[in-house]
Amino acid sequence: MFGRKKAETRTYDREHQKPVIRASICNGEQVAGFRDLQTGRFEEVMALHSEADRKEFLRLYQLEESEVHKEY
Repeated sequence: MFGRKKAETRTYDREHQKPVIRASICNGEQVAGFRDLQTGRFEEVMALHSEADRKEFLRLYQLEESEVHKEY
């Protein structure tokens, strides 16, 4: 009845979106999200305040480090 909560995962459109971390050159703030390959529009998913946040983004969307592009 009170079993473990299933780990949450999310999906995105792998054909039309690519995972991106946007980083500010000025202050180092980072935001994770997805860039639409057709329109170039960026959809923000979460702010990254620490290494743990970045790892959580990778886990939630079942991504490998090499799949995520960094933009400045």
